[in-house]
Amino acid sequence: MDLFGRVLMIQTTVLDIVIIVAYFVGILAFGAYFMRYTKTTRDFFFGGQRFSWWLIGMSSVATTIGSYSFIKYAAAGYRYGFSSSMTYLNDWIILPFFVFGWLPIIYFKRIISIPEYFEKRFDRKSRIAALGIMLIYMLGYVGINFYTLGVALQPLLGINLYYIVIFVAVISAIYMHAGGQTSVIMTDLLQGFLLIICGFTLFYLGINHLGGFEKFLDGLPLTHKLPLANFNHPPKFNFAGIFWQDGVVNTVGFYFINQGVLMRFMSAKSHRESYKALFFVLLVLMPVAAIAAANAGWLGKAMVFYGMLPENTDPQHIFVAVTNLVTKPGLFGLILAALSAALMSTIDTLITAISALFVNDIWRPFVVKDREDRYYLKVAKWSALAISAIGVCLVPIFAAEQSIYVAHGKFIATVIPSLVVVILLSVFWKRFTPAAAFWTLVIGFIATAVVSYFPQAVQPIAHGVSPEGDYKYMRALFGLIVSLFLAVGITCFTKPKEDIDGLVIDSFYKAKEYFKGGKPNEVPGKTAKVIGQLKDITGVIVSHKILETMKANVGDLIYVTDARWYFGGLHSFHSKICGTHQHDDHIIYFNNENFENANIKENQKLKIEKVL
Repeated sequence: MDLFGRVLMIQTTVLDIVIIVAYFVGILAFGAYFMRYTKTTRDFFFGGQRFSWWLIGMSSVATTIGSYSFIKYAAAGYRYGFSSSMTYLNDWIILPFFVFGWLPIIYFKRIISIPEYFEKRFDRKSRIAALGIMLIYMLGYVGINFYTLGVALQPLLGINLYYIVIFVAVISAIYMHAGGQTSVIMTDLLQGFLLIICGFTLFYLGINHLGGFEKFLDGLPLTHKLPLANFNHPPKFNFAGIFWQDGVVNTVGFYFINQGVLMRFMSAKSHRESYKALFFVLLVLMPVAAIAAANAGWLGKAMVFYGMLPENTDPQHIFVAVTNLVTKPGLFGLILAALSAALMSTIDTLITAISALFVNDIWRPFVVKDREDRYYLKVAKWSALAISAIGVCLVPIFAAEQSIYVAHGKFIATVIPSLVVVILLSVFWKRFTPAAAFWTLVIGFIATAVVSYFPQAVQPIAHGVSPEGDYKYMRALFGLIVSLFLAVGITCFTKPKEDIDGLVIDSFYKAKEYFKGGKPNEVPGKTAKVIGQLKDITGVIVSHKILETMKANVGDLIYVTDARWYFGGLHSFHSKICGTHQHDDHIIYFNNENFENANIKENQKLKIEKVL
């Protein structure tokens, strides 16, 4: 059955199809272009850690707004109104924990993957347990994104959902195979602008179609105008469930556990740029994203009230229905291209992340050890293709659920509560032991999964939510409580690991020393404009004036970039000051390797700043 039970309700023109296809071809070419910047596994996974905060932030919001976001939040907006934005606006809760704990530790300790952190913090078996849960979590994310885009485009293209999914998977895998994290960041930057512009364009057109903002509000029932959902009803969307499942478990999972998101922030040129990017995402872009993703549902509810759409409109198709109603040929295709952009920008991040886990936590330590970096880069690229194929195979699991929102929430609430508890305690509780971490991961995961078959176990902590919803969201709280009880209880009777300097919050100054390879220099300095020239040296040589401007010393870590801000750090490199010269104050000298890796020309205008 199609959108309204009638095949011809959605009018897709040839121009719309051409625009959608052109988008896919263009994004493929754009992503593949950045293959030239990917020469090592560090480039493939972290983009060479060269990018500015605004580029990281803008590309991150494209990752955050997945294809499921437009579909599921439009559906939630249609059913529940403005309170559907709660999910996106809960993210600020984790801000202090992420900025002052988790991010500096993994950045300064140069942690390649989250399971690697678990081995350093605890032991090998904890690393393996965390790896298993993370693979389930992220592969499931891949599957639900593929499924959502298929749901959106199937009634428009009139072809089998799985043909659409396979086509998108091939496009994603090809440019990921070519350019890795740099391709992801640059394509997501483009896609981030596209999906936000199109989201607000749709809102503007919808308001005009309804006859103005006042008429739009008049068309919504009172309950749809409230900013927060009811405390414990209805069972499928309520404040208590959304807070525990989305606000706590999913938010910590997304920022602390999602390897793809973590790799994005670790791609920044410095830890300070990572902080700026995070504040930009959480406090500016997420509220904007909430409106962009959910407004089609709000508009759809008002349009049904005025008879512009049928009352039996399927909420899962409300985004496409509203878009089709208020746009003209061409613009309709462009907005659907934005929907595609939302998928591509999430799926490419996930594919890169899972590839990083496969190479760094399975292939390198257990299958083929001690090979040159070029070999592991090839493995990373080919694994990206295999991961896309696995994501396609997972689509039928999510297709079995009636609602994408429920499917996504049920999946998150079941899989990651134990990992959320362990990762927070790992960073903020020095006494937390390896035995407690391992058994919390294993038993907590099993307990949360098993309770799916015995929902009555959740009832005592369900905040009065009706069992009609099968407690899909409240499983997250159950998992948190069980895992926390296990973690604290086992820790009380087991021995902590002693050598954890730089891996917990009270010793992350040691992580800074590890990152620099010496005592950190955190005296504030200024950025200087310079001209670069080649010299056969091992680092960078600067003048005494530049040294004073940056408040730097010989041996400090610096960042050199193209002076043109709009490149966002694409042409840049990190190095150490290896000496000073007495020549022109604005000349710096660096070696040919830096010159080639950064795609910088000799005598080019550059900017130089101290990192640490």
